[in-house]
Amino acid sequence: MTSIRICLIPVLALALSVSTAAAGEWKSLFDGKSIDGWIQKNGTATYRVEEGAIVGKTNEGSPNSFLCTPKDYGNFELEFEVKVADQLNSGVQIRSKTKEPKGNDEKFGRVYGPQVEIEASGEKGAEAGYVYGEATGRGWLTPKDQLIPHKHMKDGEWNSFRIVANGPNIKTWINGNMVSDLTDEAIYETHPSGFIGLQVHGIKKGTGPYEVSWRNIRIRTID
Repeated sequence: MTSIRICLIPVLALALSVSTAAAGEWKSLFDGKSIDGWIQKNGTATYRVEEGAIVGKTNEGSPNSFLCTPKDYGNFELEFEVKVADQLNSGVQIRSKTKEPKGNDEKFGRVYGPQVEIEASGEKGAEAGYVYGEATGRGWLTPKDQLIPHKHMKDGEWNSFRIVANGPNIKTWINGNMVSDLTDEAIYETHPSGFIGLQVHGIKKGTGPYEVSWRNIRIRTID
């Protein structure tokens, strides 16, 4: 029995070293104090820091707004916590880009690319964690037969999200529950890398304001 244990030790050590080499070190995208370095693209929603979280607030009449990282990411693992108003749906853009500006008065063109949905569960469940093609013309990237409403989101509370984007495969988890395992060669061909963006969705006239908050945002690259 002792000899078996001795043989297993180097095997386990090798496995751990391979796992570590496959992924980079965790890096925080938000220090809990400031959004300096982040770039707002599209819309007039506001973003502020409050109690260690980035808080996005809707602005009536505004299209979708996005607070974006200045750096692009390709293959990665992303984790964050989020809390969203029951009346608001939101999302996190991954591997996203901007289209060409339409005029000289437009600093950034329309944000487009894969988006991981964020929304409260409600009474009947919802589609949080599935993948949408923001402004791609494709609608949901998650196939219709897999868009099954669920209640993994805890309404009015903080929820933990995990996203692993590796090649054409995107996996998502909410509060430890796997929600989506999507392989989409077409979106990977057009969006192999891009920025991370925190979305504040546009709202109907006469509604709001509503807020969505993010905290403990961290990322590590995958080789």
